[in-house]
Amino acid sequence: MHTEKSKVLIFIDDHPQPVAALQTPVKFEMDTRKLTDGEHLMKIVSKSPTGREGIRLIKFIVRNGPSIALEGLKEDEVVDGVIPLLINAYDKGNQKSFVIEGSETPHSVPSWLWILLIGFSGWAMFYCVTSFHL
Repeated sequence: MHTEKSKVLIFIDDHPQPVAALQTPVKFEMDTRKLTDGEHLMKIVSKSPTGREGIRLIKFIVRNGPSIALEGLKEDEVVDGVIPLLINAYDKGNQKSFVIEGSETPHSVPSWLWILLIGFSGWAMFYCVTSFHL
């Protein structure tokens, strides 16, 4: 017995030609390296054997390029004057080997750590002065 299957057309962004036209069930591997970094829209159109259509839209973000880390400025922050920024960009490489050098972004020491260190040092000095007898 032969049963007809639904067909699926996969479109990326506003391209008129589908990137794939397949019969269900579908196992599809999308190569994001062919897309530019940024927001994209996948449109999946299904067509049943009786001619009915269903559409599903899926927004996604491609980030294949080097990752950018920024310290010193936050999203939607109000600033004035001169602001020191620390910017680092690093790539994933070939993902078969991991390179330590340049793969981590240096960060400044957080203020809470300075407060903790100064508090501990003050307590230690107080303890030494009160416990030491000549």
